Amino acid sequence: MSIATGVFEVASWKEDTYQELDGGGKLTRASVGGSLTGDLSGNTSVEWLMCYQKSGSARYVGLQRVEGSLHGRKGTFVIESIGEFDGGQATGTWSVVPGSGTEALAGLRGSGRFQAPLGSKATFTLDYAIE
Repeated sequence: MSIATGVFEVASWKEDTYQELDGGGKLTRASVGGSLTGDLSGNTSVEWLMCYQKSGSARYVGLQRVEGSLHGRKGTFVIESIGEFDGGQATGTWSVVPGSGTEALAGLRGSGRFQAPLGSKATFTLDYAIE
């Protein structure tokens, strides 16, 4: 396995509530675009589904498409994300969706994690292999 690290920077965030929950929570969907720099560089777009609690904390899932270069190998792939927001920081895990890699990233598999304090930047690590 190889390791890639870098930074994700949010360029756009559009979030809408689609269901109010009893007890003060809500379900939302966010469309987010941004860029990646580091060992994995390029552009990315993600759709997040979030479940907020009355406290402001949330759990979320998402599918994120990456178009770019991973240690010099160009292509696209999709990441499945699961995480939580504690009101001050978002953390989560990534898994490459099997079979989603294209071009020089065909056969990509892997998993990782990310950490995003409030603001527009998050750090990430991806442990991966290309079959």
